[in-house]
Amino acid sequence: MGRKPTIALSHLGCEKNRVDSEHMLGLLAKAGYGIGADEEGADYVIVNTCSFIQAAREESVRTLIELAEANKKIVITGCLAQHFQGELLDEIPEAVALVGTGDYNKIVNVIERAEAGERVKAVTENPVYIADETVPRYRTTSEGVAYLRVAEGCDYKCAFCIIPHLRGKQRSRSIESIVAEAHQLAAQGVKEIILISQITTNYGVDLYGKPKLAELLRALGEVDVPWVRMHYSYPTGLTPAVIDAIRETPNALPYLDLPLQHSHPTVLKSMNRPWQGHVNDDIIENLKAALPEAVLRTTFIVGFPGETKEHFEHLKTFVQRHQFDHVGVFTFSAEEGTAAYDLPNPVDQATMDARREEIMFEQQDISFRQNQAQVGRTVDVLIEQENPSTGELIGRSDRFAPDVDGLVYAKGSAALGQIVPVTIEAADTYDLFGSVVSHSATPPSTDRSTELTSAST
Repeated sequence: MGRKPTIALSHLGCEKNRVDSEHMLGLLAKAGYGIGADEEGADYVIVNTCSFIQAAREESVRTLIELAEANKKIVITGCLAQHFQGELLDEIPEAVALVGTGDYNKIVNVIERAEAGERVKAVTENPVYIADETVPRYRTTSEGVAYLRVAEGCDYKCAFCIIPHLRGKQRSRSIESIVAEAHQLAAQGVKEIILISQITTNYGVDLYGKPKLAELLRALGEVDVPWVRMHYSYPTGLTPAVIDAIRETPNALPYLDLPLQHSHPTVLKSMNRPWQGHVNDDIIENLKAALPEAVLRTTFIVGFPGETKEHFEHLKTFVQRHQFDHVGVFTFSAEEGTAAYDLPNPVDQATMDARREEIMFEQQDISFRQNQAQVGRTVDVLIEQENPSTGELIGRSDRFAPDVDGLVYAKGSAALGQIVPVTIEAADTYDLFGSVVSHSATPPSTDRSTELTSAST
């Protein structure tokens, strides 16, 4: 028995997929495999794929074909593997294994079998697995940040979404398991934990019989990590109990990521959104009143089948009225296997693109004003990178989530992975610019995050 093969991992898709990637790397490293090799030199390349919409599938397939042409032994994992479990091995002869979304925990066994010459298919039809704090994990994010998955899967049936088909029904981890992992991450020096699942506000329903996000946030308040951020909070799940927990837990950031998708009741109804068209102004106004310092991010889909000019104008006015801090806009993608796939009155791509541009244009002015309001403030910034040629530091304030929001560029010196006070001197539509406050000067507490961080460290 010679050396164990080396393994590279090519990661595509969302941060839920990233956690799967990190567990596969952790399991392989623990079993003695060389991980982190570049794709060129590695014996095997694991491609953790995305299959959420057509564009993501195309990227996944492109990556697979490039690796196949380079004569790589490919292991296909993730959503594309789950989605096309019947045909992928036939279509990509270079693939030595196919691993479903609920089977990433078997990766060591899969590689062993592939090494023995077997072509492996490990795909559970209805995924039920979710890793806990005992499963090894090799983090691939910058040292200050970690994603913490609180649940997997989804019980809703939104008309445009294929996730329940790819990742199974919702299954939550226990509060104890999540808190145990949070303590491990804090011990590794993590400063920001980002809670993820398909619908974080539904956390615990399957396990405890009712949502337990408020209790989870309070329990995470005991963990020595300055920032706990939530992604994917449905507005109807931001109950008074959850709002109180955010307000009263020092490290819970008042950052609300609301996947609204539209504002018009008719469109929401045909999208089969969980609240059937009740994303009204009251929900947003109530949130703002209950949590005045909240940072609001949302996403919208334009061009859903049947979206009229009037529906679109309704959405545009909604964006103007509520002045969200961050907005993402996507054009509708018809996904086979979803209810919206063959709905009548499709909107043509050119119209969809124009509508997307229009909303993004509206939002740019809003984002610019929101960022300008930060000028002159001293805010806490998590330093994530340093530009080697200029020495400029790059990080994020608590108003910005990784990869989807803006950045803070700062002059001065600070250690990577640490939170430091930065005085904001300028702003553009997406990013902020400033200088690190030197240790001699004590920064004025102009920002809730500054007070909270000092209170929680």
